[in-house]
Amino acid sequence: MTEIIQGSTPLQGRGHGVLFVFAAGVLWSTVGLGIRLIDDAVVWQILLYRSISLSVFLYIVIRLRSGESAFVQLRRAGFPSVIAGLSLVAAYSGGIYAIQVTSVANAMLLFATAPFLAAVLGWMVLREPVRLATWGAITVALIGIAIMVGDQSGAVAIKGSLAALGSALGFAVFTVALRWGKSGEMLPSVFLSGIFAIAITLAICVALGLPVALSIRDGSIAMGMGVFQVGAGLILYTLGSRSLPAAELTLLSLAEVLLGPLWVWLFLGEIATVNTLIGGAILLLAIVGNAISGKRRKPPPITAP
Repeated sequence: MTEIIQGSTPLQGRGHGVLFVFAAGVLWSTVGLGIRLIDDAVVWQILLYRSISLSVFLYIVIRLRSGESAFVQLRRAGFPSVIAGLSLVAAYSGGIYAIQVTSVANAMLLFATAPFLAAVLGWMVLREPVRLATWGAITVALIGIAIMVGDQSGAVAIKGSLAALGSALGFAVFTVALRWGKSGEMLPSVFLSGIFAIAITLAICVALGLPVALSIRDGSIAMGMGVFQVGAGLILYTLGSRSLPAAELTLLSLAEVLLGPLWVWLFLGEIATVNTLIGGAILLLAIVGNAISGKRRKPPPITAP
């Protein structure tokens, strides 16, 4: 494992890339199950503990891979890494809240809109062209989202869907910030997001009078998610993405969306509504169609705003 982290063992082509990216999707798909297993902690407490373990884990990994401090890499990355880090804090917060108040299927499917939001933001901020097929896929995705949200009643359920879309927007901003900074390295920015999240969530917990100390069960699950669900998944994705084109990355990452609802159904008996399944199927069709249509095209050049 150390050799892989340090990069001294080269990947054996596409086969390893597919395996690593799919494994990353499997790990990321457990977020809903992990949050469902937490008894009492609220979003800010969960994010605090998850961020502590994630930050420590990524600092060690970055040190092993590069031989230098994560803070040195952050100084080199500059201001775009700050935007990327803060956007991930918003994405994490919205994601945890969404899963707590709405179904895992609904939340995970709405998270999957992030690539479309990134395409629109890239067009608006970086002047990156958006293919006609992508605009068509975005339109189809909006129809799917409308069907998913249309049958929801109650302020809490609607807020959960909005939080999920906000989480997707946060991930989209993260993606665009990396392209803006011309950085292909995600780990330092994710490490910074953990540092930001620790400071922000600790301040919120104190302001709201929430206890910082959690039960052993809740604290262990939250910290385990930081290492295994977020951290290890990110490392596998980073390794696998080196040998795969963007279209295949998009398709393989759908394992997260498809498996997330499966775990909570198998272990907790949670099922999705008919509208969520229909709208989600339309959304996934848009994602797959967009990925396949762009498979033979080169990615657009990155230009500074």
